[in-house]
Amino acid sequence: MAGPVSAILLLGPTASGKTALSLALAGMLASRGVRAEVVSADSMQVYVGMDIGTAKPSRAERAQVPHRMIDVADPYGSGFTVEEWLRGARAHIERLRAEGSVAVVTGGTNLYVQALVSGLFEGPPASPEIRARLGTLARDELRERLERSDPAAARRIHRNDIRRTIRALEVLELTGSPISALQVQWESSMPALEEGWRAVGLMPSVSESARRINARVGTMIEDGFVDEVRALRARGDLGRQAAEAVGYRELARYLDRWCSLHEATEAIKVRTRRLARQQRTWLRRFSGIPGSAWFEPGPALGTAEIAAQVAGSISRA
Repeated sequence: MAGPVSAILLLGPTASGKTALSLALAGMLASRGVRAEVVSADSMQVYVGMDIGTAKPSRAERAQVPHRMIDVADPYGSGFTVEEWLRGARAHIERLRAEGSVAVVTGGTNLYVQALVSGLFEGPPASPEIRARLGTLARDELRERLERSDPAAARRIHRNDIRRTIRALEVLELTGSPISALQVQWESSMPALEEGWRAVGLMPSVSESARRINARVGTMIEDGFVDEVRALRARGDLGRQAAEAVGYRELARYLDRWCSLHEATEAIKVRTRRLARQQRTWLRRFSGIPGSAWFEPGPALGTAEIAAQVAGSISRA
């Protein structure tokens, strides 16, 4: 990890210890005369009031190290786009670079990280003619066409999202390929880091990952996760994107008496472990980046040791 460093991508599946490492790393860099801020790359930590279930850093931790791209969106709104996150994250990274400081970009939203290192998926230019023609069709007909021609995209696009539905059908007409296939190609492309950026990865063993996830979900319940969901629901219906956050949907079912708290808790653990498996698969592509450093956190290698290794290499750059 030689050379001046302006940004560190701190990667890892959920519950791998990224938050603890980012705080330890920022503290060690500060002791070596290098200022750092954390830029969150988590699509659910952007929402105000969704704290416990998103494992958001505490107020004390945020007072210790400045955190950006947290609490920047309304959970009752229409959602928060990749474009909005990328614009904000880029602005903070460039500001810190200009100040001679380091941005520690950390979070489990792979789409955010992919957009940061590879740019946004754009696809072909828009066709006003195709959009105008598709715009005359009823919502149900648009949905039927999408489900028939691109089932993978239909699973990701809500039936009420007319704009994205039309875009998916437009891309299919223009390229002859489903937009879902093009997005998979983009998401699976080998990432290339900018000059001055470094990648640090945490990859606990499968058994260690499961242990951490189960323990964290239990702690969330003890810390008042149910009350948090109850309070959010009392203020109105969460937006579609926010409502799909891991844990919030399951506890909503419990509060609506569709299941017991134990069943909801176990469902959260299962869904989180599934998410971690998906993240691990995606993160393997980053392990081949020249100059990246990967660690297996666990009983034999703790946060302080990993932070010391990473901070030492950066402060010598």
